Amino acid sequence: MSAAHEAVFPAEAAPARAEANWRRVWREFAESRIALAALAGVILVVLAAVLAPLLAPQNPYDLRQLDILGNLLVPGAKSSAGYTHWLGTDDQGRDMLSGILYGLRISLGVGVASGVIALAAGMTIGLFAAYAGGRVDAFVMRIVDVQLSFPAVLVALILLAVLGRGAEKIVLALVIVQWAYYARTVRASALVELNKEYVAAARCLAFGPARILFRHVLPNCLPPLLVVGTIQTAHAIALEATLSYLGIGMPLTEPSLGRLIANGYQYMLSGKYWISVFPGVALLLAIASINLVGDQLRDILNPRLRR
Repeated sequence: MSAAHEAVFPAEAAPARAEANWRRVWREFAESRIALAALAGVILVVLAAVLAPLLAPQNPYDLRQLDILGNLLVPGAKSSAGYTHWLGTDDQGRDMLSGILYGLRISLGVGVASGVIALAAGMTIGLFAAYAGGRVDAFVMRIVDVQLSFPAVLVALILLAVLGRGAEKIVLALVIVQWAYYARTVRASALVELNKEYVAAARCLAFGPARILFRHVLPNCLPPLLVVGTIQTAHAIALEATLSYLGIGMPLTEPSLGRLIANGYQYMLSGKYWISVFPGVALLLAIASINLVGDQLRDILNPRLRR
């Protein structure tokens, strides 16, 4: 690839440049102990969720494995079946460690699935709104402004009141809630890129809008998308837990972390803290780790915040 072609089309520059840039990002990321600790927390949470069937002493979704006579056992107690419940049991005899591991699967699955779909939808809408400009851009941005003016949890509550319970319905509700964040972020970055020389050169060469947007403009919009994606994933996990805590998220037969916390609320004053505290700690670890990773990436990828 010639130097002139690289100057006109930076998105098609030599892969070595992009690889060197990501090496710099990783080097600066690894220099922060907070970033490494947050990344270790994310890896720990993901591994716990993925390996839940192997790590959990029982399947909390299988009603045949629940020991009703062994409910409300303190952490470290043994049930009549011989199981050692290291984190105790809840009011239904469900092992808390198993419930937390499987609850993490639901929380991460909902957060990642809704984040990916919302990113794809919002990214596409934001790119074409910036490219079209004029009334189309103004119309799309007014829709984004109206949606972002309402609290996300309120919109999700209304949607789930209509859609009902279930993981796929929560994902759909969170996609509707989140796509506007991605659309606004991509649109702002795309407007800057569309005024550069390489886009004008691509238009002179009669490249189609899809090729200009997705092959030339989008790669230069990825850094802010990466930051927003991590933060919105943590936000989606928190929203799912909130909705399940309120009783309109996951059903009782598939307890998520929010549902587990809600189950122990009525027992807090009687000293049975473990039913709510342990799922709350797991939820806090997952959200805080992802948020810290997003914050560190924002500091590294934003030139104004770099040291």
